[in-house]
Amino acid sequence: MAIILDGKALAEEIKEKLRVEVAQSGLHPGLAVVVVGDNPASRIYVDSKKKDCAVCGIKSEEIALPADAGEEKLLAVIAELNQRPDIHGILVQLPLPEGYSEQKVIQAIAPEKDVDAFHLINVGRIMVGNYAFLPCTPAGVMELLDHYGIDPKGKHCVVVGRSDIVGKPQAMMMLHRHATVTICHSRTPDLSAITRQADILVAAVGKVNLITADMVKPGAVVVDVAMNRDENGKLCGDVDFANVEPIASYITPVPGGVGPMTRAMLLENTLTAAKAAVGLQKE
Repeated sequence: MAIILDGKALAEEIKEKLRVEVAQSGLHPGLAVVVVGDNPASRIYVDSKKKDCAVCGIKSEEIALPADAGEEKLLAVIAELNQRPDIHGILVQLPLPEGYSEQKVIQAIAPEKDVDAFHLINVGRIMVGNYAFLPCTPAGVMELLDHYGIDPKGKHCVVVGRSDIVGKPQAMMMLHRHATVTICHSRTPDLSAITRQADILVAAVGKVNLITADMVKPGAVVVDVAMNRDENGKLCGDVDFANVEPIASYITPVPGGVGPMTRAMLLENTLTAAKAAVGLQKE
């Protein structure tokens, strides 16, 4: 049976470390979360982030706009937050309602406050390996691997999914750590022939049971980034966990794997931004 990569437990350790660091630093990190509309899933995420901030001593401020507030109003809110010295991180909860340009909104956030690391400047810095922030989900994956002593160096990493938020930056991070990386997606022919070559398999598509047991090399490390609901409404990922677990050496559960790590990395990015704002170097 595979060893479970327990993201929930590691995230608690990271939050405690951040709580101590914030208390000792004398800093007052501030995170602004902008929510447009009333997406139920977004509501759950935002409430979770607020609780995490409270645990770590990070000030969180929610700015809620109605779905029909309009793009200009949203951009004006971001412009104001960019200027506020008490706000070090700005996060606009995605997806946005219809009629908003997500790219335009993301590019309006000051890069030094872009704790999601979605701004084009931050994306470019990740590409060349000279970055202040890493996107929270792939950064959480790397933290999880490091914690369990899984070194990507020399391994073949297959990333299934090519999103700007997870797939592409995940591939870059693995590449920076000397893995050989293959990116697959919905138009990849004979996907299983490639996934069976993976020493580290990262699934980030958003399709229930996309990765089945016959697609996994025995002894592979399997990281399930996705968050789906099955036909019974139960949370699950892209990986057929019950049948893949006996084959893998390590595997993340859903929930309790990458999800908590994503939130922990957001807190870490916010503290990094607060340090940078007062000229402190990241330790």
